Order: sequence, then C-alpha cells, then structure tokens
Amino acid sequence: MAMGASVDAPAAGSGGYSGRVTPFVVLTCIVAGSGGILFGYDLGISGGVTSMDSFLKTFFPEVYRHKQDSNVSNYCQFDSELLTVFTSSLYIAGLIATLFASSVTRRFGRRVSMLIGGTVFIAGSAFGGAAVNVPMLLLNRILLGIGLGFTNQSIPLYLSEMAPPQYRGAINNGFELSISIGILIANILNYCVVKLTAGWGWRISLSMAAVPAAFLTIGAIFLPETPSFIIQRDGDTDKARALLQKLRGTTSVQNELDDLVSASNLSRAAKYPFRNIFKRKYRPQLAMVLLIPFFNQLTGINVMNFYAPVMFRTIGLKESASLLSSVVTRLCATFANIVAMLVVDRFGRRKLFLVGGIQMILSQLAVGAILAAKFKDDGLMDKDYAFLVLITMCVFVAGFAWSWGPLTFLVPTEICPLEIRSAGQSIVVAVVFLMTFVIGQTFLAVLCRIKSGTFFVFAAWICVMTLVVYLFLPETKKLPMEQMEQVWRRHWFWKKIVGEEEDKEEEEKD
Repeated sequence: MAMGASVDAPAAGSGGYSGRVTPFVVLTCIVAGSGGILFGYDLGISGGVTSMDSFLKTFFPEVYRHKQDSNVSNYCQFDSELLTVFTSSLYIAGLIATLFASSVTRRFGRRVSMLIGGTVFIAGSAFGGAAVNVPMLLLNRILLGIGLGFTNQSIPLYLSEMAPPQYRGAINNGFELSISIGILIANILNYCVVKLTAGWGWRISLSMAAVPAAFLTIGAIFLPETPSFIIQRDGDTDKARALLQKLRGTTSVQNELDDLVSASNLSRAAKYPFRNIFKRKYRPQLAMVLLIPFFNQLTGINVMNFYAPVMFRTIGLKESASLLSSVVTRLCATFANIVAMLVVDRFGRRKLFLVGGIQMILSQLAVGAILAAKFKDDGLMDKDYAFLVLITMCVFVAGFAWSWGPLTFLVPTEICPLEIRSAGQSIVVAVVFLMTFVIGQTFLAVLCRIKSGTFFVFAAWICVMTLVVYLFLPETKKLPMEQMEQVWRRHWFWKKIVGEEEDKEEEEKD
C-alpha cells in the first residue's frame, strides 16, 4: 500500500552521538536484564507444577479426579476456576503494583524499583515453597505479582536509557532473552523434580524462584542510575557526563548530554505524566503503549508459557514427556531471542513484527487444523500427530520470540519522551498483566467449550495486529529516544494529529 506506512529513521541513525558498546554498559545491562529471568521463571514454573499429579492431589484434587475420569472430555480435564485463579492471580497483583511503581521509578529511580521488586519476589518464593493450603499459594502468587510489577516496569526503561542508540534494540532485547532463559530454567527444573518419588518436587520448583530474585536484588545495589534520571532528579550534568563517558567509552558525549538536558527540562515541566500522556500530541505514543501489549497477549503466547505442559498432557503425552516437550519449545524460543538481538538493529522493528506475525498466523492455523481433524473428546491423539503439534508450536514460539516478544518492551520505551516514559512503561506492563490475567482465567474454559476453534481465534487476532503494525507503526531503529518525535511528524496518519497540535501551540505562542 502506498500510504507511507513505513517511515524509516534517518540513515545516520545515531543522531550524531559518539560511542560504542563498552564492557561497563554490558555488565550493567546483564545485571539489570537478569530481572527478566524472574518473569520467565514464574511463567514456566506455574504451568509445570499444575501438570504434576502430586501438586494436583495436594491442592486441586477435583482436577486430579477429572484427569482419571474417562467420561470427562479431553479438552475439559483441566477446566477449574480455582486452578486458573492460582495461575492468573499474580497478574492482577502485578497490574496494581506497576501503577505504583511508575511514581517510585520517576521519583526515586529505576534502581530503587528493581530493589523493591526483587525483595518482594524473594518473600513470595518463601511462601510458595512452604505452602500447605491454597491461601498460602495465593499469597505466594500475589507477592510475586507485586515484585514483577516493579521489575517489569523499571528494567526496560533502565536498559533503553543505558544503551547507545545504535545498539538499543539488541540490548533491550536482552530482557526478553532473560525471560526465555527463565522459562527454560523453570521447564528443566520441573522435568527433573517430577521424577522425585516423594511427591514434593513442586516445592523445589516454587521456592527456587528466590535464586534469580536474590541475584537481581544484590546486583541492583551496585548498579549506577541512568544518565537520564541523574539529570532529571537533580540536574547534575557533571555526574551525568562522567557516567556517559564511562558508558560510551569516549569523551565526546556533549551532543547526547545536550539532548538529555533538553528532555529533562521538558520532563520537569510535566508534573503529571499519567495526565500528560493523554494529551493530543502524545496520541501516537498512547495508542502504541496500549495496543502493542494488548496484541502481545492475544497471540496466545502465554497459553504456551504457563499451559504448555497441560496442553501436551491433554493431547496424550505422559507427565514426564509433556514437561520435556515444554523444554524443547523453550529452547527454540531462546535461540530465536538470540537471533532477534543480532538482527533487530539491522533490519528494524517493523520487519520483525510483520515476519513474526505471519509465522504465528500460519502456526496457529496449523495447530487448530490438526486438533480439529485428529483430536476428539475421548481417546488419545496418535503419537505422530502429537509430535506434529509440538513441532508446529516450536515454530510458533520462535516467531513470537524474535518479534512480538522482545519488541513489546523495546518499542514503547523508545518512542515515549522522558516526560511520559515512566507512565508509558507502566501502561505497557499493566496491559500485559491485565491481558495475561484474562487469558489465564479464560483459556481452559474456552478450550473446553470451543475446543480446536480456540487456535483459529488466536490466528484471527494475529492477522488484525499485523495489519495494525503495517499501517500505524513507523520504523524507529537507531534513532535516539530524545529525537523520536520526528517519526510521527513524517508518518502518513500520525502527522495529521501531531502536526495539528504543533500548529495550535505555535498559534498560542504568537
């Protein structure tokens, strides 16, 4: 379509900034990015333990009885409101926490939010490992949600603000890679502990969440704040300059420093970021911070993240095989995350969004077709077709992992100017948590009722979101965040909104 939907960043790409990726910036971003392991570990661990017979017998005996009852439809064995509350309660807690985290991150810094999140996550892990009843399990989930609300809100901001513009995509994608690594660790651990005959392997799975949380919490104590926040907080340009020189490996940082000071001055004038983000001139950013995370969850990815073992058991794989299958899909996703880090700053965000979208559409249609043809309400699916579903799911998670997975956290942080950046990221995390809750709360019931049609619904949503990206999201690769407003002024649709607002402001000044 010749609408100008694709608007590329300037060829120079880095706004005249000097610098390179230094060991210091790599080290700080590895420590901060490890917070993604917390989110990934929780996504992976919850689905694994809910497929363990010993866990179900202890806390969800009704679900265990359904599994043994041949009269219950294959699609309905895990349909339990209490089980879905266990899985999805975390995300309501995270949604509420991230709205508070925005103020903490803006006033006290990105590092403080990481410390709070890591500490609360450790407390939640203790309740999970020691749980003896459902209320203790729910308290575990709520505390984990609060912790994730703070870490998921602050870490993508931290990574984007510390990274050189020309490598911001790769460094920020490290957060999604950490999420994949967390899911992979959880899946491997679940596969190992399910073999314990004593039946308490799930306690190890739930309590070990404290390990990555402790690493992040201790590491955050020694992390520096970002140059953006140093200038925003107290206007100390000398300290910000020294940090920029250390991060960029050069003394020629004046251009970047000037842009940071200018952005900070605008930020100080904007006292109410949540109110400001609704202004007309920020309409493109508001639309993207709402739509990108909304569509992210409607891909069906978190069905794979925390219900993969349940799904594989549903189609006939045994307990151990279903957990091993989850490990295989996550290995594919982790490899795809690494590919995304290598190509995101070369090919750009739009191309990855579009290619990944097409890949996911075809995968969801294939899974739906296989289940519709070969998987009925009773009996087991032929093993060859079960493994075909597994292969198709690997293609699906790979498509997500090099597109919508990392870009959901990257694009909103880089398109929002400093004065609304914290609010924008809070909205992203809140929408992710809200939609994860909705999907987690409804998926098993929907699967029970419309069966294989569930995957055709996901495919339809992916079609919609791929079209939205093609029409309304401009390219932002290598463009400094402080100069990002240019892309909206040149976009075929957004320039009508942003341009009109700028004309009004000029008239008011005159």
